[in-house]
Amino acid sequence: MSDLLDLPDLAAERFGGTVVACSDDFFGSARRLLHAAAPVSRKGTFDENGQWMDGWESSRRRDGREDDWVVVRLGAAGVVRLAVIDTSFFDGNQPATAMLEGACLPGNPSPAEVLAAEWTSLLSDVDLLPDHVHILPLEPAVRVTHVRLTIRPDGGVARLRLHGVALPDPADLDGLTVDLAAAQLGGEVVACSDMHFGRRTNLIAPGESRVMAEGWETRRRRGPGYDWALVRLAGEGSIRRVAVDTRLFRGNAPASCDLETGSSADGPWQPLLTGVPLQPDQAHDLAVAEPRVARWVRLSVHPDGGVSRLRVIGNLTAAGRRELALSWLLALPSSELRAVLLQACGSRAWVDAMLAARPWPDGPLEAASAAWSALGPEDWREALAAHPRIGDRTPAGSQESREQSATAGADEAVLAEIAAGNLAYEEKFAMTYVVRASGRSAAELLAVLRSRLGNAPTEELAVAAAQQAEITALRLGRLLDGPD
Repeated sequence: MSDLLDLPDLAAERFGGTVVACSDDFFGSARRLLHAAAPVSRKGTFDENGQWMDGWESSRRRDGREDDWVVVRLGAAGVVRLAVIDTSFFDGNQPATAMLEGACLPGNPSPAEVLAAEWTSLLSDVDLLPDHVHILPLEPAVRVTHVRLTIRPDGGVARLRLHGVALPDPADLDGLTVDLAAAQLGGEVVACSDMHFGRRTNLIAPGESRVMAEGWETRRRRGPGYDWALVRLAGEGSIRRVAVDTRLFRGNAPASCDLETGSSADGPWQPLLTGVPLQPDQAHDLAVAEPRVARWVRLSVHPDGGVSRLRVIGNLTAAGRRELALSWLLALPSSELRAVLLQACGSRAWVDAMLAARPWPDGPLEAASAAWSALGPEDWREALAAHPRIGDRTPAGSQESREQSATAGADEAVLAEIAAGNLAYEEKFAMTYVVRASGRSAAELLAVLRSRLGNAPTEELAVAAAQQAEITALRLGRLLDGPD
């Protein structure tokens, strides 16, 4: 349980969390739920609505409704592992029960779109005690962007903490140089030698420290040795630079630091930076002699002291990208994964089979092939019908436009022949001409079309189904490995 509490609070204001909407906050603003400071009591302090309470508090239900709710957007999409529902100082006006649900929405949805989302249960109704900090592990390991807290029938909650691990969409990192250690990308400080004055998770928190307590600080060492922190990067990456920030630590900065890299938490460890002198109250931007591939880093400070932030700048490797993508796919709620899979193959039966087979012990590509092999002609036709015609104009940036990029600047005469061939194909086979277009020129696509027009209908359906299997594999490959 304590390990889960050490995970970052994905809903914290400093992490970027915010309240999107709530049903009622007559007595206390819902925004107070996410305040970083512990709740306080101001008994006898009244505002225009009544006794001031440090938390979210709704009015007493008089309209026949059975609950109140608040929706929080996480600072970073991720998997919430532990919820803290704090009713401190709410005694006699706390809710009877509470529940939590999560939703996973791409982009920047409006409040109306969030409220209309499909929600996944994270925590069933739990009884709430007055003036009590409820620490509640969450079982479903699903990726969410928003969390809805529902209380029954009404009342007040002082604070809501949602501890977990960020899990970004890997496509958002393609081609970028990023902070591989950042908590907002899924980096974790999994262990340290000491954190008497400042928690280890602060090392990789977003933003800059405002006070020393927002950094990592050890007690004064009275014997030999040094202090250290172990960081699991968001994914295997090629490290190019490191930033060690001691700002705000003036009389208590370490004298020097080392940084080592490894492929696992147990090492073996390879030195990356050794004996780097650290100045107090200063951001140290440290160049790496040659890019170093690593999954883990270990920061050692000599002999002790405080570090505000650690940044490990680099790019995901191909293996790191694939590992992150697989974790992302496995953690998506069923509704979101269904939408993703339908982009790879338009057969609903195939998608159902993929959902049922998750977590794909032999791998998603193998599961996709097995699921497709079990389908029949009607399912094949449904998948084929989801494709646009070869040569038709498709939205810029869509996967179809990328797959058919060879037709964008093709000779007009070739495109005219493809258009005529599409019509002849549809008249003969009553389906859209589908072919793996990636890597083929417009002339090649026309030649394949001409050859397939000579097939018998039953034979052609089998050929088209085989092409769909190739297309599906390529699209899943892009999900895992990024663009071509």
